[in-house]
Amino acid sequence: MNVTVIGAGNSGIAMAAHLSKEGNKVTLWNRSSSTISKLLETRLIHCKGVISGEIPIHAVTNDIRVALEDPDIILITTPANSHRDLAELVGKNIRKQSVIILNPGRTFGALEFKSIYKQYNSEYDQIVAETQTIIYTCRKTAPDTVNILALKDAVLISSLDTDNIIDYLPECIRGFFKPAKSMIQTSIGNVGMVLHCAPLLLNAGWTESTKSIYKYYYDGITPTISKFIENLDAERVAVSEELGCRVETTIEWFHRTYHIEGDSIYDCIQNNPSYETIDAPGSLNHRYILEDIPCGLVPLEAVGLKMGINMEYTSLVIDLASKLMGIDFRETGRNLEFLDNVSKEELKAVLGRSYE
Repeated sequence: MNVTVIGAGNSGIAMAAHLSKEGNKVTLWNRSSSTISKLLETRLIHCKGVISGEIPIHAVTNDIRVALEDPDIILITTPANSHRDLAELVGKNIRKQSVIILNPGRTFGALEFKSIYKQYNSEYDQIVAETQTIIYTCRKTAPDTVNILALKDAVLISSLDTDNIIDYLPECIRGFFKPAKSMIQTSIGNVGMVLHCAPLLLNAGWTESTKSIYKYYYDGITPTISKFIENLDAERVAVSEELGCRVETTIEWFHRTYHIEGDSIYDCIQNNPSYETIDAPGSLNHRYILEDIPCGLVPLEAVGLKMGINMEYTSLVIDLASKLMGIDFRETGRNLEFLDNVSKEELKAVLGRSYE
């Protein structure tokens, strides 16, 4: 299969290496050439962990026209705050029908991507889908090296355009995905906004310290912070229930994805060996804030308030992030302005469509 992977970060080079090793013709694109300068020379990714080896890639480029020449599928692995720009870029440059998967879409990523794409390209319709999370637990340790710690099980995937999206995936990764009942499960089921935003904000002093590095999950999510984000998680689940498709709690997600036990988020993290070596970011200027607030919590709050749900924990985290960072995340993020003219019933019909 001709696969274009968009983004050469942690998950991008992991996905490119995995798919290439399994016989797919992979083109890896990244906007900045400096990020991929070594890969431009060698087209070789060094993999460690559950997938290992020196894996050659068919093509590496920062030219979007080369990346979009003939893809059977486009796998977007960039942070969600780049989806708007990528929808425009793909719309202006693609000249064939294909399948576009946001890995992950965060909250209503596919809905946003499809809407913006159509503004720039009405000739070639695309199948657009989103995943609940990336299938890899991985860290990029050098510009051409990735350590793949684990592959997650039963990652949810949904599409606006087809009920059989898994059939379009490269065969080697199909078994790691599970079709969602509706887009609510992939968008409201986005657990990153629970695990990433509040813990990093509540550890701001430790994060910015130049004297120590802490393990993000093992050290940063203490029993008290765990309880706080469980309350945040309850608001997320309440939104999904009001839309007619209950999503799993973050604790249930841990049980299913990593096959571990625990009665709290704290217990699940402590029982998860895949998180043992993951260091915390060294700054608040990180995707845990710059992606998961505007593309996760902001649209969650917008939908929740529209449905009349108490979103006090969600609102508190958005307010804290906005004040600490000096950014109005409600203004810059996926604020879902179209909701102003949509009734509760219409919202349920659009967002809660069942694929069963």
